Amino acid sequence: MGLCESVRGRRSPGGAGALRAAAALLVLLRLGLGLAQSVPPEAVCSSAAAHQDLTQPEYQKTAEVDASMGFMAPLVQSFLLTVQPNPFPKDLILKIATDLKAQLNQVFTNEVLVYEVGFLVCAVIGFLYIVLMPIAGFFLACCRCCGNCGGKMYQKQTPSIHCHRITLYWAAFATTVIILAGNICMFKSNEAIKVSVDQSQEELNKTIENIQSFLYSVPQQVHYVVNESHGTVQNVTRNLDAIGPQLGKEIQDRFRGTMDPALHSVRMLDQETVNISLELNHLNSSLVQLQSSVNRLQANFTAVKHQVNNTLSNLNCSGCTMLQSELQNLTLDTTITVPSLNDFQAAVDELNKTDLKSKIKQVKDFFDSIPLRVTNDTKDIVKSTKQLLANIEKQISQVTKNIPLSAFTNVSKTLVQLQKDIGSTSPEFKRFEGIRWGVCVAVCCVVLLVVVCNFLGLVLGPLGLTPKANPSTRSVTSDCGGTFLMIGAGFSFLFSWLFMIAVLLLFLVGGNVFTLLCQPWGDEQLLKFIDTPGLIPGLDIGTTLGLKSNITISGIFRSCKKNQPLWTTLHLYELIDLQDLLNVTKYTEEIQQQFENTDISLSTITLLSPEVTNQLRSFSNKATNIDASAFTQQMNNISLINLNKMADQLDQLAGFQNNTSSQDQLKKEARDLRQIHTDIETIIIPQLENLNSSIKSLASTAGKINGTIEEVLSNVGAAQDFLNTNTTQIVKTESRTFLDCQLGYFSSYADWANVTITQQVGRCGPVAGAVESIEIMICSYIVESLNAFWFSLGWCMMFFIPSIIFSIKLSKYYRRMKYSDEYDDQLIMSQIPRAQMKFA
Repeated sequence: MGLCESVRGRRSPGGAGALRAAAALLVLLRLGLGLAQSVPPEAVCSSAAAHQDLTQPEYQKTAEVDASMGFMAPLVQSFLLTVQPNPFPKDLILKIATDLKAQLNQVFTNEVLVYEVGFLVCAVIGFLYIVLMPIAGFFLACCRCCGNCGGKMYQKQTPSIHCHRITLYWAAFATTVIILAGNICMFKSNEAIKVSVDQSQEELNKTIENIQSFLYSVPQQVHYVVNESHGTVQNVTRNLDAIGPQLGKEIQDRFRGTMDPALHSVRMLDQETVNISLELNHLNSSLVQLQSSVNRLQANFTAVKHQVNNTLSNLNCSGCTMLQSELQNLTLDTTITVPSLNDFQAAVDELNKTDLKSKIKQVKDFFDSIPLRVTNDTKDIVKSTKQLLANIEKQISQVTKNIPLSAFTNVSKTLVQLQKDIGSTSPEFKRFEGIRWGVCVAVCCVVLLVVVCNFLGLVLGPLGLTPKANPSTRSVTSDCGGTFLMIGAGFSFLFSWLFMIAVLLLFLVGGNVFTLLCQPWGDEQLLKFIDTPGLIPGLDIGTTLGLKSNITISGIFRSCKKNQPLWTTLHLYELIDLQDLLNVTKYTEEIQQQFENTDISLSTITLLSPEVTNQLRSFSNKATNIDASAFTQQMNNISLINLNKMADQLDQLAGFQNNTSSQDQLKKEARDLRQIHTDIETIIIPQLENLNSSIKSLASTAGKINGTIEEVLSNVGAAQDFLNTNTTQIVKTESRTFLDCQLGYFSSYADWANVTITQQVGRCGPVAGAVESIEIMICSYIVESLNAFWFSLGWCMMFFIPSIIFSIKLSKYYRRMKYSDEYDDQLIMSQIPRAQMKFA
């Protein structure tokens, strides 16, 4: 039973402690280092949150060119360009603007008259119309009262009278249609003026509000860009406050990449050690059970053999002596010798004596202390870096001081006051517009009255006329037609010269506004003229802003029309050195130098001491000395035991016995031998096979553990070498990476701020839109509609002249005459011979 005790000793507390220690080493290192999987050799700097682009204000939709407003614009503009073909007189206006009194001389007057010659010619024509029209009407009225100029109610009948009447009729009709067309244009243009004036206040308010939104947004955008630097500084400050966890974790991750293979091999060794422990326990229990069965079987065999020997020695047993020699040779060799595991057990016991738990705790404490050690070693550098960050933020804030943001506030206040003034004058302006609209409607109605009188005459005259009737007997209808024609002519004489005064005044005003304001405004000549030095005192934007170059109004307008930012529109790059304000290199270099001088010291750690390494090697050597071949041979010997042969011989011998007692005794002993043989086959043999399987499994596992231990020693040695040689370099590399990451936030902010300020802040498209909106309201709406009105009215006045002539002449063909005159187209006249004188 010493063997059993030896095997049972494999279950001692020392062996189980070694296995538990190996498992604890694996678990604690996994928890302490977090080595679930290998990671990249270098930490990746998390990028800063992307800065958002500036949100541009939403502007209201302003006035646009309306074709219905300028329906007569091409015709009127063509007329005005014919009247005034000269280019924009910037020299004349400049002379007037600089010193008008000094320029009032003959030469200057001649220049003005030459430039305005087209308008002067038209003004002379208008003046002649105003003077001559009432004079002509007065003399015509007096002449007709005296019975002349068609005033005598007598019409001579001629063969061509019908042809004359038809010709005059269609001439008067065509003239009236032309006047009606002009009258329709008068009504439409007058309504267009009203709509333009009504919309002007709303459109002007929209334009001012758009400018207000622009002026309000520029300081907001600049402050937003500057405030983003505060967010960047705060982000870096938070990272510096958490430098221990962040940088410490990165250092741990770099170590983890090398430690993972070593710990994986330790885990495999732990698993194989557990398997060996289980197999040794199973082998021990199997051996104990086998030994018990063998002892019991051996005792039974000895007792049966003794009984058989007594029976064969009995005198009553006939012929039994011949089997005594075979019985003496019959043996049951169940000796079992298991390979010695004493050396293996000793190696395990030695390994159990190693205090691995303290080493595990030491490794865990080492890695857990890295963040705290980083925090303590960088305390001073973090403090000084925060001060430098405050200096960076202060430097960037200088942008708001260098950009004249107060000017935007002043302009905004001026626009607010302008809106108030517009609101206060709006009721009076609307009242004046109502009066103007009423007067213009009255003028249109007077012209329409003339047209109506003409059309009534043209309709009633032919309707009541009998061509061959006596002129003194014409119908009332025809007479009314002629009377209406005369009324139309009378109204024309009465009002035309008055309306021509309005035409002349509106022509001089509207025409010159178009040629001197709207046309040069549309092709940007007016803005270029405003840029003339000295024209507007104090209008020197470049000098006001302190720039080296000059900024022109036309240049600002062109830039704003392209929706350019204020940085390029106002040449702010000459005023502000943005690269210098956003250049934080002098601070970042100082921060880098301080980080380079900071020493983050990590104490060295030994993963496996030389003693533990030697114990693992000894354990590996002893685990390979298990030989199961001898046990296999013993198992084969036991399987060859055959007790049935002896039992058969006893049965045969019992058959020859005459003594019943001997016969029964022999048969009983034969059965006992067969039972012992059965026990060998059913109990001993299976237990031997189980024991043999356990020994082979243990030998196989013990054979593999050698490679596992070599892998552990190799990986742990590589990890130890890595820690010994690369710890300092890893700390420096990760520190530099952490610093570059933080400084990268400033580089990203500087690039974003540079692009935002130079390309997005103060996109001045609304300014150009406001200028264009005002130009559309003044020129495209009001001036074009006003010009269309006086052009239509002048059109009607000019055609009043042929209308008067044709109406007066045509009226005599329809009015009832006082004196009759008949014409007989059947009368044949005989030729009267010419008188001749004879001389003697």
